[in-house]
Amino acid sequence: MPSLTAETDCFPERLLVNWQEPDLADASLDRRWWVVHTRARQEKSLARDLLGYRIPFYLPQVEKTAIVRGRKRTSFIPLFTSYLFMYGDEAERYTSLTTNRIAQVLLVKNADELARDLLQISRLIEYKAPLTLESRLKPGDRVRVIRGSLEGVEGTVVSRRRKCRLVVAVNLIQQGVSVEIDDYLLEKI
Repeated sequence: MPSLTAETDCFPERLLVNWQEPDLADASLDRRWWVVHTRARQEKSLARDLLGYRIPFYLPQVEKTAIVRGRKRTSFIPLFTSYLFMYGDEAERYTSLTTNRIAQVLLVKNADELARDLLQISRLIEYKAPLTLESRLKPGDRVRVIRGSLEGVEGTVVSRRRKCRLVVAVNLIQQGVSVEIDDYLLEKI
Protein backbone atom coordinates (compact mmCIF):
# COMPACT_ATOMS: atom_id res chain seq x y z
CA MET A 1 0.00 0.00 0.00
CA PRO A 2 1.74 3.21 -1.12
CA SER A 3 1.63 5.98 1.43
CA LEU A 4 2.13 9.67 0.83
CA THR A 5 4.21 10.66 3.82
CA ALA A 6 3.00 13.26 6.27
CA GLU A 7 4.52 16.68 5.79
CA THR A 8 5.37 19.13 8.54
CA ASP A 9 2.08 20.29 10.03
CA CYS A 10 3.50 22.47 12.79
CA PHE A 11 6.63 24.62 12.88
CA PRO A 12 8.28 24.80 15.30
CA GLU A 13 7.16 21.40 16.53
CA ARG A 14 5.90 22.62 19.93
CA LEU A 15 4.37 25.89 18.66
CA LEU A 16 0.91 25.25 20.07
CA VAL A 17 2.27 24.61 23.56
CA ASN A 18 5.11 27.16 23.61
CA TRP A 19 3.80 30.06 21.50
CA GLN A 20 4.18 32.49 24.42
CA GLU A 21 7.74 31.40 25.28
CA PRO A 22 10.52 34.01 24.86
CA ASP A 23 12.02 32.44 21.71
CA LEU A 24 8.66 32.67 19.87
CA ALA A 25 7.18 35.71 21.63
CA ASP A 26 10.29 37.87 21.16
CA ALA A 27 9.10 41.44 21.77
CA SER A 28 11.27 42.74 18.93
CA LEU A 29 9.31 40.56 16.48
CA ASP A 30 5.82 41.53 17.71
CA ARG A 31 4.42 38.16 16.60
CA ARG A 32 0.72 37.43 16.68
CA TRP A 33 -1.67 34.80 15.34
CA TRP A 34 -3.12 35.12 11.84
CA VAL A 35 -5.76 32.98 10.15
CA VAL A 36 -4.63 32.51 6.56
CA HIS A 37 -7.31 31.74 3.97
CA THR A 38 -5.44 30.15 1.08
CA ARG A 39 -6.23 29.90 -2.58
CA ALA A 40 -7.80 26.58 -3.59
CA ARG A 41 -5.63 23.55 -2.77
CA GLN A 42 -2.64 25.64 -1.70
CA GLU A 43 -2.53 24.83 2.03
CA LYS A 44 0.36 22.34 1.95
CA SER A 45 2.34 24.34 -0.59
CA LEU A 46 2.03 27.43 1.60
CA ALA A 47 3.11 25.37 4.63
CA ARG A 48 6.24 24.27 2.72
CA ASP A 49 6.95 27.90 1.78
CA LEU A 50 6.51 29.08 5.38
CA LEU A 51 8.79 26.28 6.59
CA GLY A 52 11.42 27.45 4.12
CA TYR A 53 11.10 31.01 5.44
CA ARG A 54 11.11 29.64 9.04
CA ILE A 55 7.78 31.35 9.81
CA PRO A 56 5.83 29.57 12.58
CA PHE A 57 2.56 27.95 11.43
CA TYR A 58 0.07 25.17 12.13
CA LEU A 59 -1.73 23.23 9.39
CA PRO A 60 -3.89 20.49 10.95
CA GLN A 61 -3.89 17.40 8.71
CA VAL A 62 -5.69 14.07 8.93
CA GLU A 63 -4.96 10.74 7.36
CA LYS A 64 -7.24 9.68 4.51
CA THR A 65 -7.27 6.30 2.82
CA ALA A 66 -8.74 5.89 -0.66
CA ILE A 67 -8.69 3.24 -3.35
CA VAL A 68 -7.14 4.59 -6.54
CA ARG A 69 -7.01 2.30 -9.59
CA GLY A 70 -7.59 -0.71 -7.38
CA ARG A 71 -4.80 0.16 -4.92
CA LYS A 72 -5.13 1.46 -1.41
CA ARG A 73 -3.51 4.86 -1.03
CA THR A 74 -3.02 6.77 2.20
CA SER A 75 -2.47 10.50 2.17
CA PHE A 76 -2.64 13.41 4.57
CA ILE A 77 -5.14 16.17 3.82
CA PRO A 78 -5.76 19.52 5.51
CA LEU A 79 -8.48 19.26 8.14
CA PHE A 80 -9.84 22.74 7.39
CA THR A 81 -9.93 23.26 3.64
CA SER A 82 -8.21 26.50 2.61
CA TYR A 83 -7.09 27.45 6.15
CA LEU A 84 -3.69 27.62 7.80
CA PHE A 85 -2.77 29.29 11.09
CA MET A 86 0.37 31.45 11.16
CA TYR A 87 2.19 32.99 14.12
CA GLY A 88 4.24 35.85 12.76
CA ASP A 89 4.99 39.53 12.75
CA GLU A 90 3.99 42.06 10.09
CA ALA A 91 7.12 41.39 7.99
CA GLU A 92 6.44 37.63 8.06
CA ARG A 93 2.82 38.26 7.07
CA TYR A 94 4.06 40.28 4.10
CA THR A 95 6.55 37.53 3.18
CA SER A 96 3.74 34.97 3.24
CA LEU A 97 1.67 37.15 0.90
CA THR A 98 4.52 37.16 -1.65
CA THR A 99 4.01 33.41 -2.17
CA ASN A 100 0.84 34.21 -4.16
CA ARG A 101 -0.91 31.31 -2.42
CA ILE A 102 -3.08 33.42 -0.11
CA ALA A 103 -6.57 34.80 -0.69
CA GLN A 104 -6.91 36.62 2.66
CA VAL A 105 -5.18 37.04 6.03
CA LEU A 106 -7.20 37.72 9.17
CA LEU A 107 -5.67 39.04 12.40
CA VAL A 108 -6.73 37.04 15.45
CA LYS A 109 -8.16 39.22 18.22
CA ASN A 110 -8.17 36.54 20.97
CA ALA A 111 -4.87 34.69 20.62
CA ASP A 112 -5.31 32.63 23.79
CA GLU A 113 -8.66 31.26 22.60
CA LEU A 114 -7.31 30.35 19.16
CA ALA A 115 -4.19 28.70 20.58
CA ARG A 116 -6.32 26.68 23.03
CA ASP A 117 -8.70 25.61 20.25
CA LEU A 118 -5.82 24.57 17.98
CA LEU A 119 -4.10 22.65 20.78
CA GLN A 120 -7.33 20.70 21.38
CA ILE A 121 -7.68 19.95 17.64
CA SER A 122 -4.06 18.77 17.66
CA ARG A 123 -4.77 16.43 20.58
CA LEU A 124 -7.75 14.90 18.75
CA ILE A 125 -5.61 14.33 15.65
CA GLU A 126 -2.81 12.72 17.72
CA TYR A 127 -5.39 10.47 19.39
CA LYS A 128 -6.43 9.35 15.88
CA ALA A 129 -10.07 9.89 16.78
CA PRO A 130 -12.47 9.45 13.83
CA LEU A 131 -13.14 13.13 13.16
CA THR A 132 -16.07 14.63 11.28
CA LEU A 133 -15.70 18.16 9.96
CA GLU A 134 -18.40 20.41 11.36
CA SER A 135 -19.19 23.61 9.48
CA ARG A 136 -21.41 26.36 10.91
CA LEU A 137 -21.51 25.35 14.55
CA LYS A 138 -24.83 25.20 16.33
CA PRO A 139 -25.35 26.42 19.90
CA GLY A 140 -25.38 23.78 22.61
CA ASP A 141 -24.01 22.86 26.01
CA ARG A 142 -20.36 23.62 26.67
CA VAL A 143 -18.69 20.55 28.13
CA ARG A 144 -15.34 19.16 29.24
CA VAL A 145 -14.18 15.54 28.96
CA ILE A 146 -13.59 14.31 32.53
CA ARG A 147 -12.01 10.87 31.91
CA GLY A 148 -9.98 8.98 29.39
CA SER A 149 -7.30 9.97 26.90
CA LEU A 150 -9.24 13.10 25.89
CA GLU A 151 -9.55 14.36 29.49
CA GLY A 152 -9.60 18.15 29.62
CA VAL A 153 -10.75 18.70 26.02
CA GLU A 154 -13.59 21.22 25.94
CA GLY A 155 -16.27 21.61 23.34
CA THR A 156 -19.96 21.70 22.54
CA VAL A 157 -22.25 18.69 22.58
CA VAL A 158 -24.50 18.02 19.61
CA SER A 159 -26.72 15.02 19.09
CA ARG A 160 -26.83 13.59 15.62
CA ARG A 161 -28.26 10.30 14.47
CA ARG A 162 -29.16 9.51 18.11
CA LYS A 163 -25.49 9.53 19.14
CA CYS A 164 -23.67 12.06 21.31
CA ARG A 165 -20.93 13.99 19.54
CA LEU A 166 -18.44 16.43 21.05
CA VAL A 167 -17.63 19.37 18.80
CA VAL A 168 -14.25 21.04 19.28
CA ALA A 169 -14.33 24.34 17.47
CA VAL A 170 -12.03 26.95 16.05
CA ASN A 171 -14.55 29.70 16.73
CA LEU A 172 -12.83 32.36 14.65
CA ILE A 173 -13.51 30.50 11.39
CA GLN A 174 -16.77 28.94 12.63
CA GLN A 175 -15.57 25.44 11.88
CA GLY A 176 -14.50 22.52 13.98
CA VAL A 177 -14.43 18.78 14.22
CA SER A 178 -16.55 16.31 16.13
CA VAL A 179 -15.91 12.96 17.71
CA GLU A 180 -18.42 10.41 18.97
CA ILE A 181 -18.23 10.14 22.75
CA ASP A 182 -20.25 8.60 25.57
CA ASP A 183 -22.10 11.26 27.52
CA TYR A 184 -20.98 9.86 30.90
CA LEU A 185 -17.45 11.06 30.06
CA LEU A 186 -18.63 14.69 29.91
CA GLU A 187 -19.35 17.33 32.52
CA LYS A 188 -21.17 20.59 31.85
CA ILE A 189 -19.11 23.76 32.29
